[in-house]
Amino acid sequence: MIRVYVPATTANLGPGFDCLGMALNLHNVVEMEKLDAGLHIEVQGDGSADIPRDESNIVYQAALKVFETVNFFPAGLRIKLTNQIPVCRGLGSSAAAIVGGIVAANLLSGSKLSKDKMLDLAVQMEGHPDNVAPALFGGITVSAAAEGEVHYICIAPPAGLKTVVAVPDFKLSTKLAREVLPNQVPLQDAVFNVGRAALLAAALCKGDLDKLCCAMEDRLHQNYRASLVPGMKKVLAAARLAGAKGVVLSGAGPTLIAFADDNFELIAKVMRDTFKESGIIAQVMLLEPTPVGARAMERM
Repeated sequence: MIRVYVPATTANLGPGFDCLGMALNLHNVVEMEKLDAGLHIEVQGDGSADIPRDESNIVYQAALKVFETVNFFPAGLRIKLTNQIPVCRGLGSSAAAIVGGIVAANLLSGSKLSKDKMLDLAVQMEGHPDNVAPALFGGITVSAAAEGEVHYICIAPPAGLKTVVAVPDFKLSTKLAREVLPNQVPLQDAVFNVGRAALLAAALCKGDLDKLCCAMEDRLHQNYRASLVPGMKKVLAAARLAGAKGVVLSGAGPTLIAFADDNFELIAKVMRDTFKESGIIAQVMLLEPTPVGARAMERM
């Protein structure tokens, strides 16, 4: 039996739309083993009531992609999913499912795929690398797809950096969050984001957390998505006033994530309270960046 732990991820980090991501120390677990026949899927934890137990299950689909690639077809399969990552909240639940299925299936079939090939398969399923790359490799990743190949660089999270994560009690599909984005943006907004994304990557490499407030500003997606998250702009402002170095929409949302090295309890309180003022109940978690991506903890 293969057991794989996959971290949650936060994507974009403000200006790095579809190219920046970071792994967090909250995990889903994928267990997989061969059977003599049939497909048996068990799910427990977050979203368990809504996750399919048949061949449409995304973990199974990811595993099948590996099996087809390496020409390995087990007669039957048992999959057990234990989920901590909130579903459809902007913390990479689908990326964790895809990466977990791919890594487990690769181990089950003899570890024939390199990590780069597993990333390629994950991007084929997810559509972009911003979540699947940090889920697979850990840490902070900068990724770009070109001519069917994913180019990436991993950055170690700066010392002392932690995140305060405010998770609203409603789901927001990535599809809907993308539909509100314009097909074109003004040149000045594109230039604004290029500068911020470059500054952010440099600040993270240098560990210069004081640059995050400016570096995490965005004009490509957050303003357009604010209408989908009641109270979003107020929560962002309140977290900054409480001492956050930077605060952004996590992935497609609705989760908001503050980056800080101090004042964690105050930041958590004001994010929760400000959401409540807009009629939104939010769960607040203190999570740390993790340098470790998907990993097999047991093999029996």
